[in-house]
Order: sequence, then C-alpha cells, then structure tokens
Amino acid sequence: MGNSVLRSIHVHPVKAFRGIAPQEAVVEPWGLAGDRRWTLIDDGGKVVTQREQPRLALAAAEPMPGGGIRLSAPGRQQLTVPVPESVPTVPANIFGTKVEAVPASDAAHDWCSAYLGTDVRLVHMDDPATRRPVEPDHALPGETVSFADGYPLLVTTVASLDALNSLIAQGAHAGEGPLPMNRFRPNVVVAGTEAWAEDHWTRISIGEVVFRVAKACGRCVVTTTDQDTAARGREPLRTLARHRRVGQKLLFGQNLVPLAAGTIRVGDPVRVLT
Repeated sequence: MGNSVLRSIHVHPVKAFRGIAPQEAVVEPWGLAGDRRWTLIDDGGKVVTQREQPRLALAAAEPMPGGGIRLSAPGRQQLTVPVPESVPTVPANIFGTKVEAVPASDAAHDWCSAYLGTDVRLVHMDDPATRRPVEPDHALPGETVSFADGYPLLVTTVASLDALNSLIAQGAHAGEGPLPMNRFRPNVVVAGTEAWAEDHWTRISIGEVVFRVAKACGRCVVTTTDQDTAARGREPLRTLARHRRVGQKLLFGQNLVPLAAGTIRVGDPVRVLT
C-alpha cells in the first residue's frame, strides 16, 4: 500500500450532528481536536444519537474560536453556544457508562429541544483527559475518549466502500446504492488501499502521527440513515449482514487510538507499520 493517502478528514463537533471536513486537524490523545466534545442527553441523562433521532443528521455545528459552536438546523435560527462555565456537572449515560459533563446554556437546551420536539440538553466534555476511558476490553491504561462511540478515531477506506457498494448493487435493495462515505461517519478516510486491507492493520501512520488499530467497528442503524434527508433504508446493514458478519457484529471500518499527538493533513501518506 505504498501509495495510500489521507483522502479526507471529518470532525463532528456535536455527536450525531453533521460533520465538517477540514483540510487538517490536530490529533489529541482522545481524538481529533473538537470532535464530539458536545452531545445531547435526554431527561434521564441518556446520550441521544441518530439511532433514536435521525433528524440530527440535518443539524450542524460549526466550531467557533475558544471551543464554542454555532448551531444550525432546518427551520431554526442559528445559535452560538459558548463553552459553559465551570458549573456543576451532570452525568451523561453513553452506552451504559456514566460520564460527567457540563451543561450548556438554557438557550442551547431550548434550541435543541424545539428542533427535536422533545426535552434534551446539550452538554460539553470539559476534560477529555480524565472523564471517560476507552472501552476497557480493547484499551491500554490511561487511554481516554470524547463522546465518540468508543474510540478516539474511526478510519474507513475508499476501496472498501467501493467493494461494499458493488455487493449492494447485486442485492435486493440495489436501488439504495451506491452509498456515500458519510453513512459511516468516519474521522479519516484513506485512498489507495486494497478493499478490506484495514482488517489486517495493527499500527498505521498518517503523516507523522502513529495510531494503534484497536478493533473493527461494528455498525448500527445509523448507517441506514441518509445523512442529507434523514430517511432510513435497509442498506448497508442488509449487505453487511451477508458479507461482513463476525459473531453479532457487522463490520465496516477500524477504530484507532493515537499513540502521540500531532497534526494530520489531507494528502498525507498513510503507511501500515504492522
């Protein structure tokens, strides 16, 4: 894979909202700078994602200087939300793990609740270095993560998406394809590999930054959500279930943990180290 390169970078300031695609990003120990430092929780403290609320795909959050965000969504005026002051934290329940988070302003809660038509709160992870360990079955001591599903970064490859789309085209729901990469909400997309080459990686470098490949990513119903319309279909889960099932998991992409900080840029060489 001598000619593999970083095709694109994707940062999602609010978990489950639309992402942005910068030309470069700072890699922090817990993920790309600004990625998923904010999330919504319901009135019981449970993190809200596109699993329950597909319309979150249509909401956007633009990073602002100092870590704040500007929210926008269909039918809503834009709202700028600063990083909250150090007020008492509230527990956010993310897949059964309690994580302390700082509530945003009442205006942010009102804006998000009005958009979804249900009571939610916007919260911020103030200290990702201490708040949430990486999934323990596949973590090394001291590794932490933001509000991402379980790991600091997710990598996908263009070749594997092309291969998956070829399989979808042969199936009963061929009309749903080809699917764009945003269905899988990756952080980094690599071009110039063989299809499914990432299944065999254990350490890679992107530019000067080295990453540990922690485990393959099991996919959920979010991948069936059109990120431009919020409509749900059957693919890619139907095809992944036939061709990419390992145990109870339907696999696409790999979870990464940075082994050092640094900056990655679109066009950087990507090398398999082991």
